[in-house]
Amino acid sequence: MYQSLIDGLADKNIKSLARCISLVENEAAGYERLLEQLPVNNHTKVVGITGPPGAGKSTLVNALITQLLEQEKSVAIIAVDPSSPFNFGALLGDRIRMSQHFNDPRVYIRSMASRGALGGLSPKIIEVSDLIKAAAFDYLFIETVGVGQSEVEIAGVADTTVVVVVPEAGDEIQTMKAGLMEIADIFIVNKADRDNADIFVKNLRLLAHSKYHGNWEIPVIKSVATQQEGIHDIIQAIEQHHEQVSHQQQRHTLLLAEKAYQLIQHRRMKDISKQMLQQEIQQLAQEKTFNLYRYISTKS
Repeated sequence: MYQSLIDGLADKNIKSLARCISLVENEAAGYERLLEQLPVNNHTKVVGITGPPGAGKSTLVNALITQLLEQEKSVAIIAVDPSSPFNFGALLGDRIRMSQHFNDPRVYIRSMASRGALGGLSPKIIEVSDLIKAAAFDYLFIETVGVGQSEVEIAGVADTTVVVVVPEAGDEIQTMKAGLMEIADIFIVNKADRDNADIFVKNLRLLAHSKYHGNWEIPVIKSVATQQEGIHDIIQAIEQHHEQVSHQQQRHTLLLAEKAYQLIQHRRMKDISKQMLQQEIQQLAQEKTFNLYRYISTKS
């Protein structure tokens, strides 16, 4: 049924890719069969770009695209936007910032709404990532909405997690230990032409060097994305990290297990919604004998 779409993905047909993503996002009948037929591809470098709002993540991704295109690479971007409060659609802000690459056939940009998902990601992010990987892009960047320390979910999707911060975050550097510090494979200090940037970078390097992911020492790279400064160093660090982790079977297994956990969790919660729970509880709670835990047991 979906063989023509699978063939289209193999040929990097953008229309086939867009169609596949829409089928999965809308959970069209039989979409699971489509996913089960996807070829395995470990060539695509999946890079998560996360960090606090205002760090310049979209500008940085735009600069990365420009330089990778000069290297004759193909690039896909999933921009996870905050959901519109009215229709749960993406606000498309990131697509506007990357507009200069819209017409390049080597670039595919897809906005996805977070729909209030914990971790700042879309509920279908894993499936959409695998569809893009099946289309054999050289790089896939997943840029998240930037909601702070709860955004650790990206580490369960990306091979390499890049955390973007700015010099003004100096006062918050110690709090990173509990959140972003745990997931960062690479730190980028963007807008490094600002005051006190060197001091911030020095302190962040001291903190980063105390953390090791396997044998990987977390690099701290300065950049000024608007001027294309530091972009080559970032790409080099991503490639080095990908080369190292691609040989680590344990990390690969952990990543697959995390993805499996999230997918199973989403599927088991598929028929549960807060609106439905609210309606049922509103009726049941009128009875003075209502017990929350007995109610939950009926849903388990």
